[in-house]
Amino acid sequence: MEYSYKFRLYPNREQINLIERTFGSCRYVYNHYLAMRQEVYQTSGESFNYYACCRDLTLIKQLDETSWLREVDATALQASVQDLDRAFQNFFRRVKQGEKPGYPKFKSKHSHKQSYKSKCVGSNIKVLDGALQLPKLGRVKCRISKVVEGRILSATVYRSASGIYYVSLCCRLDQDIPKL
Repeated sequence: MEYSYKFRLYPNREQINLIERTFGSCRYVYNHYLAMRQEVYQTSGESFNYYACCRDLTLIKQLDETSWLREVDATALQASVQDLDRAFQNFFRRVKQGEKPGYPKFKSKHSHKQSYKSKCVGSNIKVLDGALQLPKLGRVKCRISKVVEGRILSATVYRSASGIYYVSLCCRLDQDIPKL
């Protein structure tokens, strides 16, 4: 079973700066590949799929113009590409079923709620006493109101419209399924 825990974060100035840069980097990656997928389809009629985007993302991070993408969490950028691919899959599914399709839209800098998702690789996301360890951010003060049970799968950091930072942990509780 999967559970979700939501906690309030109290990041310091450096951590806020890195969180904001991660929001911007994820938005840039999403918008860049949305534009690239549109351009490739219009010029050649072929699709630019998720795996091609991931291969291209590693090449883009090596360029001097976009070297700032190396400063943020790599799994957050990959999750952004995954979100774009899921948006296209949902679009094509709705077209196929005859529903109102809803083509994927570009992300705006002026959105009230901004977020990014980091996957847990090894033990890069940990719950500590009164804090949470997140990739690239390190130890962030956190109001932990419940005991987190199970294996942490991912952490979604987001800023509400009022400017308060939260983290949502997705955890899986692996138990033996009773036999009937």
